[in-house]
Amino acid sequence: MLQQTGQVPASLDQRSFRDILGRFATGVVLVTTQTAHGPVGMAVNSFTSVSLDPPLIALCAGRTSTTWPDIRAAGKFAVSILGERHEELCRLFSTPGANRFSGREWARTQAGHPIPADGLGWLDCEITVIHQVGDHELVVASADRGALTDTGRPLVFQAGRFRALVA
Repeated sequence: MLQQTGQVPASLDQRSFRDILGRFATGVVLVTTQTAHGPVGMAVNSFTSVSLDPPLIALCAGRTSTTWPDIRAAGKFAVSILGERHEELCRLFSTPGANRFSGREWARTQAGHPIPADGLGWLDCEITVIHQVGDHELVVASADRGALTDTGRPLVFQAGRFRALVA
């Protein structure tokens, strides 16, 4: 027999939905590309692997993002896996209008996308399909190159805060 837990609201409002999903821990990545006007990038925590054969990833980008249209137009991007030391960098890439690419060392992927020189790993990706879903775009992309670059612990986000993993 199943037990009912907690109070059941009449409907699921946005705040309750965010609070419930916030209990799920996620990693954090940067999505970056090089445009004719310079590098652009954004922090993403709605990122996952989709397939090993072929290698596919998925991410969600908010329709209100001012950065996503430039990345979408480029059609290609890098995904950088962030480590626990990248909390400040993640906050910077989550701040609208911030000068995101100054004040630190950047490397380039084989496709020429900017990536943090001290990230945990990276993938070069090309957009395969975009689905309009609610207030976001669900992006599936093929990953054709990548590398592990560090063995540190990942940056983890849960319940509105960055968290540390304990061994």
